Amino acid sequence: KSLCTSLNHVVCHGIPNDKPLKKGDVINIDITVIKDGLHGDTSKMFNVGPIPTHAQRLIDVTYECMNKGIELVKPGARLGDIGAVIQQHAEAHHYSVVREYCGHGIGEVFHEEPQVLHYGQAGTGVELKPGMIFTIEPMINAGKRHVKLLKRDGWTVETTDKRLSAQFEHTILVTPTGYENLTLRQEEKL
Repeated sequence: KSLCTSLNHVVCHGIPNDKPLKKGDVINIDITVIKDGLHGDTSKMFNVGPIPTHAQRLIDVTYECMNKGIELVKPGARLGDIGAVIQQHAEAHHYSVVREYCGHGIGEVFHEEPQVLHYGQAGTGVELKPGMIFTIEPMINAGKRHVKLLKRDGWTVETTDKRLSAQFEHTILVTPTGYENLTLRQEEKL
């Protein structure tokens, strides 16, 4: 259904174009598909050849942030638990969490309630219940958390300080005993 490509300091919603990638670039590819009337949403970071150590560190910490959030999903947990652990992990590594964009409920409609913030306070927010489906998709910046929407296309979002940003995303189902990652990739551990 949709595809966004976010290069280097583009945080999210980058519009695919024919500009050549160059060695050292990092790019997020975010895709949405519809199957049997239900949406799925996932994104992953890719390196263009060898990348600087600082870029790889940001990518690794962002992936860890997403997974730490996913690991907390179970009935009775709260959305604030997810946001808090993501924020704590990012900030412990001297990164910042984008606050203007967040995960979301997903199903027959692409963006549904609840909003899944990637920052916050544990023990707050909506209580998770079996059957809920939502995305966890932290956007982590190497510099400040502040972003801007580009006027030229009204869609692309960049870091205001032009520092790198990274994002990973999965669609998660709350099960009676925990969670199921509906967009788990073959190369990822179960």
